[in-house]
Amino acid sequence: MSIAFVFPGQGSQAVGMGAGLAQAFPAAKAVFDEVDEALDQKLSTLMWEGPEADLTLTENAQPALMAVSLAAMRALEATGFSLADKVAYVAGHSLGEYSALAASGALSLADTARLLKIRGRAMQEAVPVGEGAMAALLGADLPQAQELAEAASEGECCQAANDNAAGQVVISGKKTAIERAVALAPKFGARRAVLLPVSAPFHCALMQPAAEAMAAALADVSISEPCVPVVANVLAAPITDPEDIRNRLVEQVTGMVRWRETMQFLAESGVDKIYEVGSGRVLTGMARRLDGVDASSVGTPEELESAAAALNG
Repeated sequence: MSIAFVFPGQGSQAVGMGAGLAQAFPAAKAVFDEVDEALDQKLSTLMWEGPEADLTLTENAQPALMAVSLAAMRALEATGFSLADKVAYVAGHSLGEYSALAASGALSLADTARLLKIRGRAMQEAVPVGEGAMAALLGADLPQAQELAEAASEGECCQAANDNAAGQVVISGKKTAIERAVALAPKFGARRAVLLPVSAPFHCALMQPAAEAMAAALADVSISEPCVPVVANVLAAPITDPEDIRNRLVEQVTGMVRWRETMQFLAESGVDKIYEVGSGRVLTGMARRLDGVDASSVGTPEELESAAAALNG
């Protein structure tokens, strides 16, 4: 069996996430404590008690989701599991790429928390609230989504942001352009187009100020070679060189998340078991669309114990 670990992105947050892990595993509790200390913020209290509106704020959701993923990782490792010995690749959806890098030892936990706080805040500040938007196109493939975005742009930013799975592409850009795209979507093969409840237009050219902020933040951070190759969002291909990692993380802010191709790469590389480590089951659902690939979630104590038994067996 060839195994990959994947880490969720924004949208998988929920009040209460990680609380069970913290109660069941001292190694998980230590992660939440370290993240709280790194941020000088009781992020764990916000995660477990809410309010949901504050948790959903990008600058909180990003480090919070990473914390749950790393708490699950550390709890798994406490059972004797070794990522370097058992896993062929790691990957993460958008902010999840930072979780993958922390899990594989390329970034320290404290640095990852601080970087994601900066990333979330910079993304939020890049575009005034109400000026940007994102929409999911259901039933459309990437070429159709790109043609639609071009037709709807009328000189404004409108581009494919997430190529998530076959028939599921997200577009991002200026709100007026995205609204035009939603109206035009049926003419370009989309079965349905849905505006997403997000606070900023992620992964498009409007995020350039955030990309510049991340370039400055990443310049001051130590990046090591990961113990397992990380499949980069913007490449859908594995990288291990620290400077390459640094550059791709900057590109990722404005670049498209090539998740469909990432999953294809894993399947074509012989991966037949994928574990989604962290909150929710969004990536698990996408992975199960792949022929010959089994997928499981590792986000609760019960799921973690089941995964540990399989991985250490």
